[in-house]
Amino acid sequence: MSNAQVPVPDAFTTYVDEHQTQFIDRLKTAVSKKSISGDISFRDDVRKTATWLQSEFKRLGVTNTTLVELGDQPKTDPPVKLAQLVTARVDAPGEGKKTVLVYGHYDVQPVDGWAERNPQNPDAFDLGILDDGKVLLGRGSTDDKGPLMGWLNVIEAHQALGISLPVNIRFLFEGMEESSSIGLDNWIDEEAKKGEEGFFAGVDCVCVTDNYWLTTRRPALTYGVRGIAYFSINITGARDDLHSGIYGRMIHEPMTDMVKLLGKLVESNGLITVPGVEEMVPPPTADEREQYAKLDYKVDDLRTDTGAAVELSECHTDLVMGRMRYPSLSIHGIKGAFDKDGLLTVIPHQISGRFSIRLVKPQTPENIIPLVTSFLDGEFAKLDSKNKMQVVYEGGGLPWVGDKTHWNFQAADAATQAIHGTTLAPDYTREGGSIPVALVFESALQKNVLLLPMGRSDDGAHSAREKLDTDNYIKGTKVFGAYLYALSAINTS
Repeated sequence: MSNAQVPVPDAFTTYVDEHQTQFIDRLKTAVSKKSISGDISFRDDVRKTATWLQSEFKRLGVTNTTLVELGDQPKTDPPVKLAQLVTARVDAPGEGKKTVLVYGHYDVQPVDGWAERNPQNPDAFDLGILDDGKVLLGRGSTDDKGPLMGWLNVIEAHQALGISLPVNIRFLFEGMEESSSIGLDNWIDEEAKKGEEGFFAGVDCVCVTDNYWLTTRRPALTYGVRGIAYFSINITGARDDLHSGIYGRMIHEPMTDMVKLLGKLVESNGLITVPGVEEMVPPPTADEREQYAKLDYKVDDLRTDTGAAVELSECHTDLVMGRMRYPSLSIHGIKGAFDKDGLLTVIPHQISGRFSIRLVKPQTPENIIPLVTSFLDGEFAKLDSKNKMQVVYEGGGLPWVGDKTHWNFQAADAATQAIHGTTLAPDYTREGGSIPVALVFESALQKNVLLLPMGRSDDGAHSAREKLDTDNYIKGTKVFGAYLYALSAINTS
């Protein structure tokens, strides 16, 4: 299917162009919702965001919408309810129309350090419009409220123009994605088992809008993600924190043990040193390496995204394979360590080091956990420390690689070129991050799963400088709409 064959109504794209201000206002309202799922003190805000989303669907004429309760969050006393799923069904008139399941999430990351990083826009929940309207700065702008609002924009345009949508849509918006999607997998599995009586009845393909372009200049379609295994190293020593001037060189210090253990996990060149982890992954074939070499990516792209020349290689192929094709291990921090201004001389008595391993096939959390635990137990024993150490697996998800030759991807490709032009044909990428729901959908529904990003590589999701370019927001809305028309037109036989 070519982009010229995508029957996108001119009235739709014109409406999107003419209503940019209103669409930005919609995103501003969405960003104002403090939907931080990882902090239960914000749980009421998260749940109110779900209610607001449902009201937006209803305002746009989508009456078949439901808030699905997932129960209480584990290990909360008193019990704290999980954020609801927001579901909505939009049916196109006529028989034989394809049905696409659209997934996104409305919860966001915390905003620690935002005010210090953005003195001119210190409130992360007040969308800043910067650079003469070119940049939209705010928590959740790109991850993932921008894409969610893009879909609502599509619904609004068709409703306002009196144009019927070309396919059926099943929207599933989640509120616990940033907190390991607690409760989602079970709900998907149970709903899928209901067959024609369930929410997923008739679904032909899946579209996840929760990732980013590989670069700042070329759109992307994503057919794979890495999995993740998240660990804690918990070390306990004395009964209380101690004065280093009194007890230094008298006791085994937990921080000393921790630094030595963390330093054993990974080399400065990114190579994981836990025996057996790297060895699980077969080397790439020459053809596979050539596919990565053809991606529109340069070393300067990484420097632009990171703001520094900190790359592990001068070869762009090695860099993209490091992100997509190989596992990685990252050390995230040490809970209980001193991290304030000043010159504190305390010896922490109880600390927890956090690290994660991004997984690729055939790695799974189940086959990685014993390797990591055994290795750290052995290394700790070598320290001959009298402190107590425990390795805890905190959670994770499986890697996923889908079928990029499927008609779902062909439709998205044609839609992307119809909006961005044929000179910006999308890169086909595997995402370095982890989106476990992609594999969950594929396994439960036995349907093709596509990741269709709106934002750019430099959007800074999860950072204290998260943004979404206005051009990506508006064109992303158009791509979402064009994708629906491409799905309707494409031959699936």
